Amino acid sequence: MSEHQTAGRHPRLGAGPEPREPAPAPAAPAVPAAPNPAGGTGTTGTVEDGTLRVRLGALRELVGLSRTRLDERVLAEAGRVLDEAAARDRLPRAYTTVAIAGATGSGKSTLFNALAGAQLSEAGVRRPTTASPVSCTWEAGRGQSPDGLLERLGVPARARRRAHVLDPGLRGLILLDLPDYDSVDPAHREQVDRLLGLVDAVVWVVDPEKYADALLHERYLGAFAGHADVSLIVLNQADRLPPEAVDAVLDDLRRLLDERGVALGEHGEPGAWVLAGSALTGDGVGELRKLIGELVAARTAAARRLAADVDSVARRLEPVYVADGAQAPAGLTDEVREEFDDRLAAAVGAPAAGLAAERGWLRRADRACGTPLAQGLRRLGARQAERRGEPPALAAKRLRGDASPAVSAPTVEHAVRQLADEAAEGLPEPWARAVREAAWRGAETLPGALERALGDRERGRPPRPGWWSAAAAGQAVLLATQLLGLCWLLTVLIGDPVMGRWLPLLLLTVGSVGGPLLAWGCRIAARGPAHAYGRAEEWRLRRLAAELGHRQVLEPVAAELMRYREVRERFVVAASPVGGTELSTSGQ
Repeated sequence: MSEHQTAGRHPRLGAGPEPREPAPAPAAPAVPAAPNPAGGTGTTGTVEDGTLRVRLGALRELVGLSRTRLDERVLAEAGRVLDEAAARDRLPRAYTTVAIAGATGSGKSTLFNALAGAQLSEAGVRRPTTASPVSCTWEAGRGQSPDGLLERLGVPARARRRAHVLDPGLRGLILLDLPDYDSVDPAHREQVDRLLGLVDAVVWVVDPEKYADALLHERYLGAFAGHADVSLIVLNQADRLPPEAVDAVLDDLRRLLDERGVALGEHGEPGAWVLAGSALTGDGVGELRKLIGELVAARTAAARRLAADVDSVARRLEPVYVADGAQAPAGLTDEVREEFDDRLAAAVGAPAAGLAAERGWLRRADRACGTPLAQGLRRLGARQAERRGEPPALAAKRLRGDASPAVSAPTVEHAVRQLADEAAEGLPEPWARAVREAAWRGAETLPGALERALGDRERGRPPRPGWWSAAAAGQAVLLATQLLGLCWLLTVLIGDPVMGRWLPLLLLTVGSVGGPLLAWGCRIAARGPAHAYGRAEEWRLRRLAAELGHRQVLEPVAAELMRYREVRERFVVAASPVGGTELSTSGQ
């Protein structure tokens, strides 16, 4: 009960649970009630209990899923609430613990005695008077022992009292007189803070002189604002004021409570009830006893108190589970995945490799279908490269154009950084950090893995179309025709022609022009298959890079996003007042 919470989630104190429609069946599994060592059941089977068990179950799963992702200090309050809920569930709900808290001199011990109908707690002018908690118990019935609750509260045996006046309306009440919350003894203040975190309801006692005390409103009432419907504020010692002044002080007290966000249970609204009285004269004590009796009779104070604690925890945890807006982040969309694949493809040089493979295909087609003169010139160029000192393998790679593409580590890092940023967009900072860390863990070895995969890939020779052989045979026939025509023409020029001169000229022309024309036609015909071969090589490298990128980066990131979606669903159930699965956009 350390965070400001929005009131109005439960019926007004003392009025019992208002009728409500049954809550829809939540997605979270219900937490089974723990066996009660005192012989009773830990729960009463009310709507509040069922909803609370669902929310506590979701909170328990939430903490379990988040331990390795969040700092332990962030989950400490949630763990405390779960522990307190488990401890309270093992104890009988037949008893309701109500603490009377107040400052030094506010008359809380006198009010405690007035409610108990006997002088059970020491009250006097000595300050501080109450050094340890004193309890007064109205028995709930046979087989319902309050000892377990009193042990949990830490009330010493010497300070445990039984009610002298057996009031049936207070059956099952354990009333506590706490030490002064403003005591000069730090141990007293520590006891107050501890007990306020354990009791089911609180009666805050103020007096006309210190009702506006900053310590009371800032440290306690403001912090307990979410527990307004299990709180009562009593202006004690009202007999010291004239009647008109009592109303003025109550109005000012309500104003201060409203400024601290404490909802007031007036006009049928749920919230804290404010009343005036005097423990010395008995004015207002009967009304206070009636309100406490209604609260005890409902037997829902423990569930409502724990529900308010869960609300407080949910409000504190909301920034680490829900970022701006109620909609879940997009995460790894298809567009994000495609962009990552494109960047990895660029990192391994897939587009360049595809273009090189296409050009290599065209060069092989030129060698196979080109004129013998062009092929001779290429061989001459290779010999000249060797004379310049270039390694033969380098010259061969130049001709083949099938060198292994190199992996660009900066491009890989950029691809991973972009993916991590886009996947983490909209996530709360702890989960965005977990997504980025998962991406970078996989990216540390990704460039090396890509290098090895590229080096190990099979480099089979590309298929050789049958028409290349036909074109080569055609080039051989055209070369023979050209040589025949040339020889014939020389014979005609140096001697008597066997036939007319036009025939050798025709053969020479057909051989000289037909070879280049055939090579040009083959080059045109090779463009389609060359482009298809280059595309196939590019997509092969893209698939290789994508497979490694998915395995080492995308899958860990997707796992983190899946875990976040799971914890977000659990958080929505835990934060919902009815244990539902819809995240409210109007504030938790």
